[in-house]
Amino acid sequence: MMLLMLLYNCWSITSICVISWFSIPSLAKPTVFSTVGEPWPMPMQRTVSDITYNVSPETFCFNHDGVNCDLLQQAFQRYYNIIFYGTIEAPSQEALDAYPLKGDGEKQQINSLIVTMTTCPEYPSDNSNEEYSLTVHEDTSNLESESIWGVLRGLETFSQLIYIAKDGRLTINATDIVDRPRFPYRGLLLDTSRHFLDVSSLLKNLDAMAYSKLNVFHFHIVDNPSFPYQSSTFPNLSQQGAYSPNHVYTQDDIDRIIEYARVRGIRVIPEFDTPGHTESWHGIQNLLVPCYTDNVPNGLFGPVDPTEESTYMFLTELYKEIKNKFPDGFIHLGGDEVKHTCWASNPRIVSFMEAQGFNNNFTKLEGYYDERITQLADQVGLDYIVWQEVIDIGAKVPQKTIALVWKDADGGYVDELAKVTAKGHRAILSSPWYLNRVKDPHTDPWKKYYKVDPQNFPGTKDQKKLVIGGEACMWGEYVDDTNVIPRTWPMASVIAERLWSPKDLRDPKAAASRLAEHKCRLVWRGLQAQSITGPGFCPQEWNSREHDKY
Repeated sequence: MMLLMLLYNCWSITSICVISWFSIPSLAKPTVFSTVGEPWPMPMQRTVSDITYNVSPETFCFNHDGVNCDLLQQAFQRYYNIIFYGTIEAPSQEALDAYPLKGDGEKQQINSLIVTMTTCPEYPSDNSNEEYSLTVHEDTSNLESESIWGVLRGLETFSQLIYIAKDGRLTINATDIVDRPRFPYRGLLLDTSRHFLDVSSLLKNLDAMAYSKLNVFHFHIVDNPSFPYQSSTFPNLSQQGAYSPNHVYTQDDIDRIIEYARVRGIRVIPEFDTPGHTESWHGIQNLLVPCYTDNVPNGLFGPVDPTEESTYMFLTELYKEIKNKFPDGFIHLGGDEVKHTCWASNPRIVSFMEAQGFNNNFTKLEGYYDERITQLADQVGLDYIVWQEVIDIGAKVPQKTIALVWKDADGGYVDELAKVTAKGHRAILSSPWYLNRVKDPHTDPWKKYYKVDPQNFPGTKDQKKLVIGGEACMWGEYVDDTNVIPRTWPMASVIAERLWSPKDLRDPKAAASRLAEHKCRLVWRGLQAQSITGPGFCPQEWNSREHDKY
């Protein structure tokens, strides 16, 4: 009865109830006891005191000292709402009037956080400075960073340090933090071709990325099943390649996604994978190779035609559009899983190969294509990432080409990392972090993810420096708007900590309690993150309006 009364009387905002963990009688023990006020990912250096302060919406405010910009002011408003109301948008007046966590005049309070930075670039980039220092003390609470990108990471940490104490007040411990990411590239791939993801789903994922300090959205926007990108230069691509006119990302949609990511310090890198994975590209005539059976066209089409100059003319114009649309300056060119069967069946392709002296080696034809498209990307001013096959087949691409390692070599991905970096290429690791492969979270796959180290491979120190990070991948065969958030989060947060935090922070048992808190934090902020640490509960999961029905 006591528990039911607590649930009935608790206050709810945006369908989330705020009650103290400690106000509920201990009826049973969770598998993992959640921490309170512990950050995720763990900062590089942190000192925490037993001294605590209240934080109250009545008195607290963010201030800046020096450089100011729109990104900073938006972040102030966003994090004020997150800290006090668990919502990005401003709460209603009714909710404000009902807010239970008032100040306490008898206890010391933190009334402001002063933010100091020196630069505020318009967009994040591959060399963004995300380092920051954070001090929380009664006489002075400061967040300092060279760049707005470090400020954003520091504000996220500050928001995570605040917790509901036993007395029901929002509380923060005296803390000193010096922090920076271990790797500059910390990504999440979402596949929007196999199942179209609504813009709202993508924005929620961007929120979750910011809450876990991931900084690259790898937008795997098109693939064999569908072409949802609505090109302004080649509208036929989506008109003939999308599932329907409603399953497209308009130019305005793309702008909205990029802007939403920008204010959270997240880069958006689109992938237009060629020459394979292009079955949905039939909106461009003569782009795909006709397949033959017994020297007769069979009505099927294979990869992009690497022999026609019209192919490269089309790609040049498409790359120009991408360059103008996506401000990051990087594109993922693809290059994986190219099937040679259709090429080999086409007499014209075979004749071209003979003229080039490829000696019926279709891997050489594939390399020829890779070399051509990297030249095109250079010409329009794009930098690029490719799947590892481009490097594996020996394509003569510029050394600046970044290889995304997604599959195991004979000795596993560690050998693949060694091979790629031995050739002088920078590398990104995704092979061990395919979230779509997780069929049962109760098997604790997150512990395996947590133990991975992208630099743990046989190679020199210089080779290991070429590994610039990694990314979690959520492919879309069985993921759509209904389950993309719980399937991805907080599992992707595990990879986020691996890519941000110190190398020696690798014990899943020690991390489990903080991960349980972070899962609850995501729920409190409106994301339906699933439980991956075993039986337990989040106080925020209870909704008084729902329970009133029974």
